[in-house]
Amino acid sequence: MEIRSTTDQDLDVFVDTLHTPFGRFPAAPAEGGGAWWSALEMDRGLFAVAADGRLIGTAGAYSFELTLPGEILAPAAGVTAVGVVPSHRRQGVLTAMMRHQLTELRARGEFLSVLLASEAVIYRRFGYGPATYTHRLTVPRHKAAFALPRAGGEAGSDTGSIEVLRRADCGEILEEVYDRYRRAQPGALSRPHRWWAVGAGQPPISRAPRYIAVHRDADGVPDGYASYVVADPGTLTVDETIAADDAVFTALARFVLAHDLASEVVFKHVPPEHPLRWQLADFRAGQTSDEDGLWTRLLDVPRALTARGWFTDGELVLDVDDPFLGEHGRYLLTVRDGKAECVPTDREPDLSLDVSDLGSIYLGGTAPSLLVRAGHIRAHRPGAAALADALFRAERAPHCLHWF
Repeated sequence: MEIRSTTDQDLDVFVDTLHTPFGRFPAAPAEGGGAWWSALEMDRGLFAVAADGRLIGTAGAYSFELTLPGEILAPAAGVTAVGVVPSHRRQGVLTAMMRHQLTELRARGEFLSVLLASEAVIYRRFGYGPATYTHRLTVPRHKAAFALPRAGGEAGSDTGSIEVLRRADCGEILEEVYDRYRRAQPGALSRPHRWWAVGAGQPPISRAPRYIAVHRDADGVPDGYASYVVADPGTLTVDETIAADDAVFTALARFVLAHDLASEVVFKHVPPEHPLRWQLADFRAGQTSDEDGLWTRLLDVPRALTARGWFTDGELVLDVDDPFLGEHGRYLLTVRDGKAECVPTDREPDLSLDVSDLGSIYLGGTAPSLLVRAGHIRAHRPGAAALADALFRAERAPHCLHWF
């Protein structure tokens, strides 16, 4: 078997080969837009080629910016289009592609890799850990009344306005509002202009018909939107809600929950710890399901840890095992005034952990103490887990909406 890079000329056969593992055929592009694969970066793709020349696997990557705690933008490879044809599964093809890809990412100078996992059991063995989470919230309209704020005043009051546009008429607004949002939201990924230009991805990036509720602040500047559609038998589905703050999110939520002829409203992505469910008069009205979002892998531990922002001073010795790449390192992490230094050390460890667990806690979405309790991270002294919780927290829960 050989692993080789792809070129632009390979796009069609790459897409055909990719669909085979999933038992599907490439679907026609959405109305007026491009296919999701029109944003693929073919200079970052890989083919697995059998000894007889047949293409038996694919893997790709996008060039993104990932927002780290502290509103720091860092380059990150977005791993995508991974699949092995059914006749060659369980033969080491995926493992070979993943090892080859990680080696290439490092050769490019990249220190972070992220993906959306189709199956949760696959990618942890390659060093990825779930790092962001999202809620799906379903609210019957007859239970959608909002409670009066008990703290007094107008909590979450909004002085802006909402205008309903069609997706085809507001592409620039969507791109600008999302870009401002993602720069301040830990765990968010950039959406390169090319994606918007060709309509690659899921709504509202794709040009599939959608209504867009655009929120404008008191000066008329767009600062949020909700992309939605109503389908039989009366379910209004919100693809995503992008908002500058909780007040804007609440205004958009109130708007869609008051939509005529909708029997229920489904919010596909509500950030963790968002207060919307608490704002409803009936706390049980909103039924939630939790899903993992972005999975993160550190390719260079010291570089990754010094890249993000920090909010508590302290120091920890981390003993990090990377079994997939056959590596092991012990690092002294020292945080002072929001900056970190991370250097090799021979001091006794405070925490021992797998690189996948380090990926899970990296963005602040998973508490180290939770993984200690789960038996994944070992704390070597009392107080080490609590200190790690304080150090690794983010200014708010990380959240990733971008599908790739």
